[in-house]
Amino acid sequence: MSEPAPESASVSVTKVTQEAAPAGPQPQHTSPASVIVGMLQSIQNAIIPLLLITFGSAGVGLFIALPVGIAIIALGTLFSYLRWKRLTYTVGAQDIRVESGILSRAARSVPYERIQDVSLEQKFLPRLLGLVSVKFETGAGGADDLALAYLTEDAGEELRQLVRERRDSQDEGAVDGAQATAHEVEPDGEPIFAMGPGRLFTFGLFEFSLAAFAVLGGLLQYADSFIDFEIWDADLWRGVVEEQTGTIAALGPNVQIVSAIFGIIALLFVGSATGMVRVFLREWGFLLERTARGFRRRRGLFTRTDVVMPIHRVQGVRIGTRMIRYRFGWHELKFVSLAQDAGSSSHVVAPFAKLDEIARIVEVAGFRLPDDATDWHRASKQYRNDGMLIDALFFVVLAAVVGASLWQFAPDWAGLVISILLALAAFFAFANFYSWRFKRHALDERQVMARSGLLSPQTQIAARLKLHSVEIAQGPLARLRGYATLHLGLAGGEFSIPGVPLERARKVRREILQTIAATDFSELDSQQAHQARKSAQSGFSSNLAAT
Repeated sequence: MSEPAPESASVSVTKVTQEAAPAGPQPQHTSPASVIVGMLQSIQNAIIPLLLITFGSAGVGLFIALPVGIAIIALGTLFSYLRWKRLTYTVGAQDIRVESGILSRAARSVPYERIQDVSLEQKFLPRLLGLVSVKFETGAGGADDLALAYLTEDAGEELRQLVRERRDSQDEGAVDGAQATAHEVEPDGEPIFAMGPGRLFTFGLFEFSLAAFAVLGGLLQYADSFIDFEIWDADLWRGVVEEQTGTIAALGPNVQIVSAIFGIIALLFVGSATGMVRVFLREWGFLLERTARGFRRRRGLFTRTDVVMPIHRVQGVRIGTRMIRYRFGWHELKFVSLAQDAGSSSHVVAPFAKLDEIARIVEVAGFRLPDDATDWHRASKQYRNDGMLIDALFFVVLAAVVGASLWQFAPDWAGLVISILLALAAFFAFANFYSWRFKRHALDERQVMARSGLLSPQTQIAARLKLHSVEIAQGPLARLRGYATLHLGLAGGEFSIPGVPLERARKVRREILQTIAATDFSELDSQQAHQARKSAQSGFSSNLAAT
């Protein structure tokens, strides 16, 4: 008969067993350098109040500004430290959890399958310290998205890879998403679209903006603290205008024409320069790559963003342009997805490109641009005629009301105003008639396409497989005239085709519903993810081998 083991040995075995038990995921803090970012932001926020106090208090402004500035910076730094100390995140097997709050605690947990995109953003101050903000897009709107600020660049990239691996592994039905490659940094992909300084300069020429004058107007609100006269004195400016008007009148007609031309040139220069600055700040270093996981877009001069968009999560594409740039062949391409891009429901993947460049990107995303063989269908002629009638009737009624009023109080102007309004009625009626030729839609085996616009055409394409619903909407006039509006349920965006003949609308709905009914949506995302990954990895590997 064996002797019982000593009690001390039993305790030791218990301790070893407890120590050997695998520990769960532990909460982690963001980078301590986040406190420095908060301090620098406090200094930045204190500049304008300090200037106002310094110049607004005669004689003693500087003595008041110094302690106020020190207090603002100290409090900002203290709250930044407390926010960092109380902010933790936990990367679990099924979700990521973030706890925050100084006085009241808040905890948010987001399952991996709900995460649409994981992007990295570097604003100017964090970028100086090598920090990034990691944003988890859930597709439920900006308020419901999750962000971690700030991590080091390596830690941010590692977290993005880890979350992406676990999300993809759950799409494939795996129980545990932790993979050996989760901590591997994704290699650079194949560039499919880029914009250098030359392209950005051309882009800036088309981005005319008068934002500089808006900023100048805002600064004038504080001008009284820096200058001796009252800037909002109407009599002062009336005198200046009268003096300058007399001076210009004395110069003669030739000098007046030259002065007007130089004034217009100066306005165009300021507007173009403002647009140029905005383009260079937002789009500097723009690079769109095809990686083994989809699309990767990087851009920004001071605020650098790094966004990854899986191919299978692209719901549709939008191709737009503007009136002037369209004449030179420039367009913009956006991807419609559940995630947001700087508050927008679409990701800009080619902000200034030719159609052949856009066609290449669209093909990689699994879509096809319309061509000469596309079977286009125009909107109903009744829809066109009703639009013409409504536009004309509006201006005719307006002309009657305004004309009757002017006929009593200003009869000399009545005829001119009525003529202008009737001319506008004819113009808009004709514009409606002519633009109807460019309002078209098409349906093929894989996708739905719609195009509209006369001076700046817009094209929208969606995959039939990814549509969730099809609705036929008719108002009283549409029911009487036999046409309808098709509302296509597209996740992350809107897709409507107005003025479709009723029989055609029913046919389109029937064919799309057949595609939807034949799809098992419980397996759609995982199947598409797997197929997209295999296709992308195959193409990516072959391209690397070719190079």
